[in-house]
Amino acid sequence: MAAHRVTLLALDGVMSFELGMPITIFRSLDDLYAVSVVTPTQAGVTTDSGLGLTGAGTLTDLMKADTVIVPAYAFERGLPPSVADALRDCLQRSKRVVSLCVGAFALAQSGILRQRRATTHWIQAERLAQEHPDVVVDRDVLFVDEETVLTSAGTSAGIDLCLHLVRKDYGATVANQAARNAVAAPHRDGGQAQFIKRHLPVSHGASLAATRAWALERLAEPLVLRELAAHGHLSQRTFIRHFIAETGMSPMRWLALARIDYAKQLLEQTDAPIDEVARRSGLGTAANLRTRFGRRCGLSPSAYRSMYARDHGSAAP
Repeated sequence: MAAHRVTLLALDGVMSFELGMPITIFRSLDDLYAVSVVTPTQAGVTTDSGLGLTGAGTLTDLMKADTVIVPAYAFERGLPPSVADALRDCLQRSKRVVSLCVGAFALAQSGILRQRRATTHWIQAERLAQEHPDVVVDRDVLFVDEETVLTSAGTSAGIDLCLHLVRKDYGATVANQAARNAVAAPHRDGGQAQFIKRHLPVSHGASLAATRAWALERLAEPLVLRELAAHGHLSQRTFIRHFIAETGMSPMRWLALARIDYAKQLLEQTDAPIDEVARRSGLGTAANLRTRFGRRCGLSPSAYRSMYARDHGSAAP
């Protein structure tokens, strides 16, 4: 199987972290991804830290990529017309085009985000909406997946989006391995909030991480809010507030996503029948699994297994 070619387009003032982070994630899976960097011209660019980046490829090399990623850069300096043309050409040639943080401004200035839903760092979201009223700006989410065009919020949300890309390409097992390689959270849903709007003191000086870990070990059980709150030693109302503050979503939504995620792992790593996958993941029946899985993933459990399964017969985690 040919490696998926990921090319990062480093523009002037590119943020060093947001350039290095995708390289780290995708190169940790070097048998699956081939990673390269290009700059608008052979003269290279200067990073946000003042270091020069030279010796990379140029815009013509973008055509060789399967996925083009535009990290955050000094977007206030504008976008060279040659870059806008190259990005539009990539999309027309069915390349996957991705932006991290304020890299969304490059996509917007290229016209790629026209009539599309997109996000960027929450501080710059209003500016993106004002300067590009034809873009449907979602100010709160971690990332937006529009199939061939994907955008993320700032910094750590870029990690989430890169792991999301791995998940789309190779499934949950490989994405979780990439997360472990990067010492990152294995799965944060794109619809989570970018930041917590108000501070809530954590009861007993600890987070609810232990309760989440406890729940993940009991997904096959019919967990209810009362049991989760009791494990966290909080009232149900207080538990919900703290849970949302820590995860950006309600406890039951988090639990539903965790069950789908575990079902994916079972489909990838075992030969368990669909009804057993449903039971072990806490989704009850095969019919319920198919309904929820299809609604969430856009394909049936069997189709997902055919696409991503690798080592059938291995022990389930």
